[in-house]
Order: sequence, then C-alpha cells, then structure tokens
Amino acid sequence: MGGSLAGLLAAHVLAGYADRVTVVERDRFPDGTAPRPGVPQGRHPHVLLQGGQTALESLLPGFLAELRAAGAPRVGMPADMVLWQDGRWLRRVPSTTHFYTGSRAQLEELVRRRVLANPVVGVAEGAEAVGLLGDASRVRGVLLRDRSGDAGAEPRPLEADLVVDATGAGTKAPQWLAAIGAETPREETIDTGLAYASRVYRGRKGVLDGETLGYYVYPCPDQVHGGGALPLEDGTHLVIVSGLRGDEPPTDDDAFVTYAKRLPHPLLHRWLDEAEPLSPAFGYRRTANVRRRYDLPGRSPAGFLATGDALCTFNPIYGQGMAVAAMSAVALRDALADPRRTPTTRRVQRALLAASRQAWDISAGADRKMPGAVGTALTGGPADRVAGWYLRRVQERSPGDPVVGRAFRAVLTLSAPDTALFAPPVVRAVLFRPPAPTPTEPPAAPEGPGTPEEPGA
Repeated sequence: MGGSLAGLLAAHVLAGYADRVTVVERDRFPDGTAPRPGVPQGRHPHVLLQGGQTALESLLPGFLAELRAAGAPRVGMPADMVLWQDGRWLRRVPSTTHFYTGSRAQLEELVRRRVLANPVVGVAEGAEAVGLLGDASRVRGVLLRDRSGDAGAEPRPLEADLVVDATGAGTKAPQWLAAIGAETPREETIDTGLAYASRVYRGRKGVLDGETLGYYVYPCPDQVHGGGALPLEDGTHLVIVSGLRGDEPPTDDDAFVTYAKRLPHPLLHRWLDEAEPLSPAFGYRRTANVRRRYDLPGRSPAGFLATGDALCTFNPIYGQGMAVAAMSAVALRDALADPRRTPTTRRVQRALLAASRQAWDISAGADRKMPGAVGTALTGGPADRVAGWYLRRVQERSPGDPVVGRAFRAVLTLSAPDTALFAPPVVRAVLFRPPAPTPTEPPAAPEGPGTPEEPGA
C-alpha cells in the first residue's frame, strides 16, 4: 500500500520472493517528474543523504549514475555550502560527505521506472486501501476502493500473503488493525510545531553560484527560525523558511521574503530581494516525529508489515525520509535473505524499525530540546542525560574541528553508525580540546579542494 519511495523499494525487494507484487497507489502516476498530490512534501526541499545513496545503489545498481545523468546536483559538505548550526558558521573545509538536492519528483520517477520494469510488479493506480482482510492472527489482504469510479461502489477485496503499509505519515493501518481485532501499535511522538514554506527562485546574482551551491541555517533552541536555498536539477534554487508554532512562515509573495529577515544573517534575504520567483510559496505544517512500535509484544497479526513514514515519521527539516526509506528496503532484503533465521513477521518488523533507529535518535533528540515541544517521548533516563552532555560537546566542536566534524557529518548523513562519535580521536577532541575558532561571517569560499567518491562512482 503506497507507491512512493518506501512502497516502491519494498515492492522491488519482495519481487524476489513472490509470484506477484501489487503496488496500490491512490494517485495516478504522472508522466515524467511532475509532483503528485499524494506526496504533500513534494514541492519542498529534499536531500538524499549518503546513507540513502549507498542503500539505493545496493538495491538498484547504477542508480546514482542515472541520477547524475538526470542533472541532480551533488553538493559536498561542508565545502559547497554556507552553513549555520548551533549558533556558529561552519568552516568550509574539504568535503567529507555529499548529498543530492534534486527534486523529489525527479528521484521518485527514476526509482519508479526501474522498479515497475520488473514484470512481477504490477500497479493498482487510482485505488486506495480502505481496510484490511483477515483477523487478529493474520492479515490476508486489503479492501480497495476505486477513486475514479462510482463513489458509492462497494470496496473490492485484494487477497495477499503479505500486506506492507507504506501509505506514509497519514496511515490508517492502526484503525484497520483494530477493526479486525488486532492490537494497535503504541505511538511515540515529539512535535515542535515547526512549519515551513518553500518557493522556487532563479538567482540573478549573489552568493549562490560558482563555489557556493547552497545555504542553510538549522534551527536550534536559541535561534528557532531556519531556512536556506538548495539547487535543483534545472539550475534554479528551492528556498525554504521555517518557524515554530504561532510564528509560521507566510505564503504570500512579499511576506515570504520579509520572513527571511528572521534568520541570524541577512545573506538569504538580500539574495531573495534580487532573485526571480518562479513559483508560488507552498506551506507545510505536519512535522511531528511519530514512531509506531509494531515491534513490541502484543496481538500483532502475521502477514502485515509497516515501513517508511507509516512506521517512523521524522521532522522533514532534517532530510532523512528518503534515505531511511531506502535503508529500510535494504533491511527488508537482508532479513528475508538471512539463512540463519526464519523471517517471521515480528522479526522482519524489528529489522525495519532498527533501520530507522539512528535517524529517529537524531531527529527526536534534536526536537526534544526545542521550546514548546510536546509529545509522549520527551523525557529520557540518566543514560540519555549523560549522552546529551557528550553530544552537546560534539556539536560545539563540529563546526571548527575537522576530526569531530567528519564524524558528526557521517552520523548525521546516516553513512556511519553513531558509535563513530566515540572513536578515540573524536573522544579526545570532545573531552580535552576547546571548540576551535569558526568564521564570524558566512564564509565565501571553501578552504581546500576535494569531495569523496560516491557509491557506484
């Protein structure tokens, strides 16, 4: 259920184990790279972090070459970006990681083309799931309603040995499970009330050209407004501004530009004043972190899995969703292929949740500290407080210390486990060295050459 990245990649994996895989999608897929109504974030900035690149290349060999050929910008961190984080500008030292910043529609279309080329994978377009077939012990299919036909028509059954919920953050699967007598998952939530608005611009002049591909200000407890500009595949930039509950960014023309004055430096506002707007501004407000604990003991039926945002939703401001969708598909593949263990529903579901754990720790951990955050997962134990103390020291040193910065970026981009922050050189720098000096103004150019090779290069 669901034809976005998480659903498509799960279908790709399952095609190696089933006679037939059907992707149920409530939209009709567009020709080319147009945004879809079923992807409400599609008009906003998306990044494919390095952990997601590695996963996608593993699932679809040669995919990154296709992405490059389609013109998706590849941005090195931190050399190619002007970045403000935790109250300081980052030194633009040689990049140790990179991400792609093309449109969500472009990346999804490339994945869709590859996955649906497999004759085992079929699509039920313009159809939405409205319930589950089965009982508390086993799910045996879904009920589908045709969205383009008679609104009063009875739903039709689609039987299946396995149902995968990839319908996104708005999933109704918990209610459907309750309707067949199964237990609903416990939900963990953290919501800062963050809202953002995005708009496409073409720069006439300014800093976003040449050696500076993008600009970004990350919100933090002392500076709750964020924003930036990231390059798209057609040479334009997608600009985003964000604020918290009660101070949401506007979507009308002049007010959108004025809102950028809330950032800690006028750089972006000056650029917007001279740039040409190419689209309306679109707003988005559903940014809560939500984790559904299908892995916990309870009356979880066999034959049902959740993945992607239907399992774990992150505040989109951290750019993790596409990477985790791909990493979850790798976890699904590896769990099914493990010769040592029978791939029971609960075991596979635990593997899917584990694939999202690091991203959850990053997103939820940062949002817990934001003023006005609400939810059921705001507090932690003594171990969390000690870890928080250490991580604050990591964050203080990462903008200026190359050793700490490299490890921190690897963890944030999901290309290294969080244990990388406890490697001996990092620990020595964190515990025994003061934070290194950083620029007092946005650095205009990188300090040295070079970006790492990418997976599949």
